[in-house]
Amino acid sequence: MTRISLELGGGGKSMRDFIAGKILPAFKNRELAGLLDASHLPGKIAFTTDSYVVDPIFFPGGDIGKLAVNGTVNDLVVSGAVPRFLSLGLILEEGLDAGDLDKILRSLAAAAARAGVRIVTGDTKVVKQGQGDKIYINTSGIGRVIAVPQPRSVRPGDKIILTGTLGEHSLAILTARGDFGIEAPVRSDCAPLTFLLPFWRKGVLWMRDITRGGLATILTELAAEAPHPLLIEEEHIPLSKAVRAAADLLGIDPLYLACEGRAVMVVPAKKAAAVLAGIRKHPLGRKAAVIGQVEGTMGRPGELLLRTAAGGFRLLEPLTSELLPRIC
Repeated sequence: MTRISLELGGGGKSMRDFIAGKILPAFKNRELAGLLDASHLPGKIAFTTDSYVVDPIFFPGGDIGKLAVNGTVNDLVVSGAVPRFLSLGLILEEGLDAGDLDKILRSLAAAAARAGVRIVTGDTKVVKQGQGDKIYINTSGIGRVIAVPQPRSVRPGDKIILTGTLGEHSLAILTARGDFGIEAPVRSDCAPLTFLLPFWRKGVLWMRDITRGGLATILTELAAEAPHPLLIEEEHIPLSKAVRAAADLLGIDPLYLACEGRAVMVVPAKKAAAVLAGIRKHPLGRKAAVIGQVEGTMGRPGELLLRTAAGGFRLLEPLTSELLPRIC
């Protein structure tokens, strides 16, 4: 590779290979080695950072400010940490409408209040017109560790739980751009996942928020790390009518669409019913479902299998190219 390509930011295999082969060798340490959503540091501190370049900056169900807070908060939650503090870095393009900036700042403040975090430090830079795209945001987050994800502790029979429907965020961005000339009554699922924190103490072994690369990519990463294959059931995966229709129309597999307010987790079989019932009590978890399990009788370690609605089986692989650029 001699030039950086857009697909390196897509959250799939190309991005992970790029990070592992190009970036990690320059900074060898155990905190980075696992490529976790947040690093666990001495003193039970979790630390994460993320940058947001979404286009457009306003979309149905949210904006870049709401996205920046929730994206960083959720990375802490799924890493087993209670979010506490955020930093806020703003890169503004000359000519940005001051009214739009005010809306985004209000959105940042509202999202932080809802998630129970405080923005305590930050930085602002301005670049010449044409050297940016209205506004980019970086947020870093610090949290208190209450659990350590244990992907290698999963065992056959453990259940895979999805906390809600897939793909609303990707579809909201797609329709807001108007690139395909489609309209859909859908809003981004962008929301904080802090309501999931108590379930770390109720048996959850592993958890990830479903962002770039979608459910399939995230579960293939788990399958590569876990000692057993994974099986998910197509007919049990919750999809809204709008996402299902748009995916069929555009030929997009919803298993690779991004969310910004959904998580997938692995729970021991004997605790799964109680965890699922608890998640469904929250407004953000009403469509939660058991979508599969850790396998012990089919497949090979490292594999993610999909049992299709027709009863056949399909081997799922991580996203290999950029599906929808700049969705977060």
